[in-house]
Amino acid sequence: MDTTHGDHRRDLNKLCSSLLSEHSLILASNRGPIEHHVNPHGGYDVRRGSGGVVTALNSLSSILDFTWIASAMGEGDRRIASENVGQKVRSQMPGQKMGVRYVSLPRGVYHKHYNVFCNPLLWFLQHYMWNSPYNPNVDYKIHDAWKTGYVPVNEEFGRVVVEEGRKSSGRPIVMIHDYHLYLAAGFVRERLPNAMIQHFVHIPWPNPRYWKLLPDYMRVQICQSLTASDYVGFQSLEDVRNFLDSCEEFLPNARVDHNERCVHIDGRLSRIRAYPISVNVDEIVNISNSSRAVSYENSLRNEIIGKAIVRVDRAEPSKNIVRGFNAFALLLTRYPELKKQVTFLAFLVPSRTHVRQYRRYLEEIKTVVNGINSSFGDEDWKPIKCYIENNYTQAIAAMKLYDVLLVNSVIDGMNLVAKEGPLVNTKSGVLILSDTTGAHHELKEGALSVSPADIEGTMYSMYRALTMEDDERVLRSDQLTNRIRSKDIINWLVSQFEDIRDSLGCTES
Repeated sequence: MDTTHGDHRRDLNKLCSSLLSEHSLILASNRGPIEHHVNPHGGYDVRRGSGGVVTALNSLSSILDFTWIASAMGEGDRRIASENVGQKVRSQMPGQKMGVRYVSLPRGVYHKHYNVFCNPLLWFLQHYMWNSPYNPNVDYKIHDAWKTGYVPVNEEFGRVVVEEGRKSSGRPIVMIHDYHLYLAAGFVRERLPNAMIQHFVHIPWPNPRYWKLLPDYMRVQICQSLTASDYVGFQSLEDVRNFLDSCEEFLPNARVDHNERCVHIDGRLSRIRAYPISVNVDEIVNISNSSRAVSYENSLRNEIIGKAIVRVDRAEPSKNIVRGFNAFALLLTRYPELKKQVTFLAFLVPSRTHVRQYRRYLEEIKTVVNGINSSFGDEDWKPIKCYIENNYTQAIAAMKLYDVLLVNSVIDGMNLVAKEGPLVNTKSGVLILSDTTGAHHELKEGALSVSPADIEGTMYSMYRALTMEDDERVLRSDQLTNRIRSKDIINWLVSQFEDIRDSLGCTES
C-alpha cells in the first residue's frame, strides 16, 4: 500500500470512529452501492453499483457502518424495497459494512425526474452545452417534470432521510450527492432542523446568467434548498464562486460573504467549499497489475504502430471527442512524416443512449473516425482504433501504454481519467488537459494545457508531446503522480469529515 494512501486511510478511520461514536451517518444519492437483479430461480443476484458517485464513495463502505439511501433502479431493487418497507438491507458484497434503503416511486414519476428533468436539462445546463438560441425549450413538459417528477422524488428522499435520522441518538450527519437531489436538503432541514447536512455537487456550477435559462422559481428553489445545508461542496473554486454569485443573484434574503465563502440565510450559515474529488490509488494500481489487465495490455501493444495517443471517455458531447479527432487529422496533414508513426486508441463508453443528442454524437464520432481512417490509413495502418464498449479494465490497460493521454473535455466537474492515467502509465507519457476541466487546477503544472475549442492548439500540443525530450517527460510525469498520490480519494473524504467535525456543535451567533 502507498504510504501516503495508508496515512490518509488511518486519518479517515480515526476521524470517523470519533464522529460516529456520537452521530449516525446517512448518505443519499441517486444510484446506490449495490444493485439487486432477479435471477431465474426467483432469488436475487447482488452486484456492485455503477456510476462515478458510487465509485467515489466506495472507500467509505469498507470502513463505516452507515445507511445509504438510493433510488430503486431496477425490478430487483423494487422488489427488495417492497419486501423491506421502511427498513434498510445489509449489503452482501464482500468488504461492505453499510445498509441500503431504497426509495421506490412509480416508474412514471422517476422517468420524469431522471429522463426529462435531470439528464436532458440540468446536465446540459450545468455543462454549458445548450445552443441557447435554440435550446432548451422549457415547455409544459419540463414544468410538469419538475412538479410531478423532480420535486416528489426529492421530497421522498427527504422523507426517508428524516425517518432514518430520527432513529439516531445524536445529531445525524447527512451527506447528499449531486444534481438529482438539489431539493432534498430543504425538505430535511424543515423536518429535522438539528441535522448536520452536507451536499456535494459532482458536476460544474455555471454562472448565474446561464442559470437564467431556467425559470425563476426553479433556480430560486434549487439555491434555497442547497443553502439549507451546513456545507455545500463543489469540485473547484470556480464552481464555488459561481454558486456564491448565484445565491447573491437569486436569493434577495441572503447575505453572501465572498471572502469567507459562506451564505447567511434564514438565521443559518451555509459554508461553500471546494473539495476536488480524486481516485482510489491502491484500487487502480491493483487493477492495472491484474492478470486480466496484463492480458489486455499485451493484446493492445500489438495494435499500436509507433507511439500511442490514448483517450478514455464516455461517448457524450461534453467530452469533445470529435474535436480531438479533428486535431489528430490536422496533425497528420501538417506533419505527414508522422504517418505510420503514431496510433490513436480511443476507448469510448456508450452513455445515455436514450437521449437523442447522445445518440447523434456517437454517430458523428463514428463518421469522423471512418473519414480519418479512409483519408490517411492503408491496409497496414489504421490511424484511429475505436473501442466502443464499457470495459474499465481494458481502458486501464491501455493507459499503461500511452505516450500521450488526451483529455480535452469542453467542461468537466473534475475528469478522473486525467488522474487515473498518470498513476498506471509505464512510459512517462504526457497528459494533454483541457483548461476547463476541474482537474486542470491541480494538474496543470505537469500537463500540457489546451483550450477545448482550439483545434490548432490541440494539434500543436499533440506534436509537442510526441516529440518531447525524455527528461521533460519524466519530470512532468513525476509531478502528476506525486500530486495525485498526495491528494487521493481518502484525502477527499478526510477533508470533508474534518469540516463536519469542526462544525458539529457550533451554531451561528
